Order: sequence, then C-alpha cells, then structure tokens
Amino acid sequence: MILIYSSTSSKRLQYICQFIFREQLGITYSITIDSEGFKNHDGPKINYSRDPICDDELCIKNESLLFEEDIKLQPIDCFTLNGKIAFFKSASGYPFDIFAASFYLLSRYEEYLPHSEDMYGRYDHTNSLASKKGFLGIPLVNIWILDFANELTKKIPSLEFNFPSFTYLPTYDIDIAFSYKHKGLLRNIGGFIKSPSIDRVKVLMRLEEDPYDCYTFLDHLHAEADLKPIYFFLAATSPGKYDKNISPYSHPMWQLIKAHAKKYRTGLHPSWKSNENVSIIKKEKKIIESAGNISVIDSRQHYIRFSLPGTFTNLMEAGIRNDFSMGYGSINGFRASVASPFFWFNLHTNQQTELRIHPFCFMYSNSYYEQGFSPEQALVELTGYYNVCKTVNGTCISIFHNHFLGNDKKFAGWKEMYSSFISRIRQ
Repeated sequence: MILIYSSTSSKRLQYICQFIFREQLGITYSITIDSEGFKNHDGPKINYSRDPICDDELCIKNESLLFEEDIKLQPIDCFTLNGKIAFFKSASGYPFDIFAASFYLLSRYEEYLPHSEDMYGRYDHTNSLASKKGFLGIPLVNIWILDFANELTKKIPSLEFNFPSFTYLPTYDIDIAFSYKHKGLLRNIGGFIKSPSIDRVKVLMRLEEDPYDCYTFLDHLHAEADLKPIYFFLAATSPGKYDKNISPYSHPMWQLIKAHAKKYRTGLHPSWKSNENVSIIKKEKKIIESAGNISVIDSRQHYIRFSLPGTFTNLMEAGIRNDFSMGYGSINGFRASVASPFFWFNLHTNQQTELRIHPFCFMYSNSYYEQGFSPEQALVELTGYYNVCKTVNGTCISIFHNHFLGNDKKFAGWKEMYSSFISRIRQ
C-alpha cells in the first residue's frame, strides 16, 4: 500500500487519487494528515505537500487547486516533459503536480469558466488548453500516469501495478433510422418534391434496400470480430430541425429498438429538445425501456450538445449512470485528455458523482464534415487513435451513424472504410 501525506485532505484530492491509483495503476493507497505516522510508515510513501518530511519519500509539491472549493481562472504555464506537455511545474521533487493537473483536465475545469460557444451552443474546442497547446490528439493524462508509474518503480522497485486492459468499443447513434422507409406518404411526397430521386421510388416499391439500413451488415461485422457494441436511439416524440427520426411509437421503430436491445447494449440518444428539460429525457428513456424491455442507464447527447453541470445533473436525475458524450462534435481527439472511463466530478457541488463518463476520440462526422477527410484519410486517423489508446491501456470508443454505413451514394466508401478498419484490428 502507498501512503500519501497531505497537510489536509479534500474531496478533490480523494477523487483524483482514486482515479490514478485504484483505477489506473491498480494498487491500494491511503491518505493521511498525520506527518509522524507518515514518517514512520514502513512502505512506499508520497509526500503531497510543500515541505519535505523524510528521505525515503517521493515528494510532489502541491498546487492549491485540490484544496480550493470555488471555481476561478487558474494560472496555467505549460512546459515540456519527456517530450509531452505538462503544467503546474515544480522546482524540486516530482517535476509537476500530476494530481492537480490531471484533476484540471478530467473535471473539465475550463468548461465551467466563461467561454465562447459554437453554432450549436456547445463549448468550442478552440477554447480548450488541449487545442491551444496542441495535445488534443493524445490521452495526455494516461501518458502522465504511465510516466508516473515508471518513476514510482524507480523509487520503489517492489511495486507491482495492475493496469486496465485495452478495449475497443464501437458505438452507433441512430438519429435517422431509415432514409425513405416508414416515413409515411406525406413525408415521402414532400421529400420527393424537394429532391426527386429514383432511389426513393425503388425503395418504396421494395426493389432496393433503404440506403440507411445497415443493420444486417453491422450484425455480421460484430459477429465476425466478436465486438460488443452499444446502440443509442433517438426517441424524439415530435420532429424538429435537429430531431428527424421516425416516431418512436411507430411499429417499425419500436421493432428496431426491440431487436437491437435483445442482442446489444442499448441506450438513449436524448433529443435536441430534451437538453434543458429533464422530463423529456425521462419520457424518451421510458420509450426505449418499453420498446426494448430493458432498463436504460446509458446515454449520449444528440449533436454532442451538453453543458456543465446542467446536462449531467439532468441525466443523473433521469436515472442515467453512464454517459458517452465526452468528446467534441467539431473535431476528433480527447476532450478530457484521457482514454479511460472516469466518474464525473461536479465542481459546483465539489463532489464526485455516480455518473460514469466514457470518452470517445473518433466520430466519423468530424472527419467527414469538419476535417474534410476522405474515407482513406479517416481510416488512418481512426487507426491512429486505436493504436494510441492501446498503448496507454485505454478504451478506444468510436462513433458512427447508420446512414454512413449503408448504401447511400453520398457516403460511398465509408462502409468499406469501416470494414477495413475492423479487419485490421482483428489481425
């Protein structure tokens, strides 16, 4: 067991120590405020304070962040350490305050501060320290922790770590289940007038498959590669500019949810209108639960639209326990600078919550719409994220929408790109 000394404890310190030592390093630890007991401890010791206590300690000079209870602009001066960015530099002992720096990134501290929003009302990724300092593309916290483990081993050779296992988790957002099928006469007539298409006629006459219907293709892919995906269904009860799925009360949609819930982990994709109304979240969650005959505890925000702490507080009130929205809807990368699940720490209440955050690093729409990538370029990007997550014992979560993986001519090559990626990681 590692004993950690601090002149005072705090919720923030307890939170980050649990993540680093228990969840990432797989070792037991204890925090003490007793300097004499710390000095006499016969075992590995970390002194998290400004003053040395004994010769056999590993000293981490602490910043004030973990002992504060308010939210304020923090002085962040970045420097290079082992070829990577770090901050909260120390003149002696361990080169920086890894506890405070990791907490700053995991808690999304900067998202609680005044910031600009993008066209969808989301936190603009260009505000972030990761974007400004060029480390958005790497899970910096995981890298720090691995470097920290190496340093601990040098100081305490007897230490043995139990790192998490790498996982690839494919996820799918079903925003628009079908392009033409099951939309009713009026919607199809309106769609045809707006954009005449012989493909629509062929699908409605059952001469061709709906271009968004990729569900059988994905079933085969999952079976061949032994994948355990998660599907998130949009269950908006009234259509809108950003909520275009068919009615969740319709028989085809009900059956689609039911079929997937029998085979796969299935969650909620809250509608645009639900973002600030917890009663709508509860209603849509109930629809998925009724259709699938399941209890829904997983969720991902539509358009990756959320704000802290309001959205996560509402999700918890609705009974959600796992959120998969931690990433950007405008660029790929690591929004919280981590490739591992972690509990959400609510800075407003200064408490760790029961909501588990599962960060994603790749969403096809960022590659296609925002970054202008071809399927071939996106394959290189996704493979790169997969490899870096594997290197740090993380979880690589990707997001695809069904319409990109069907047979729509607008998205030619993306289905093949995804098949190629799955083939690569099976080798």
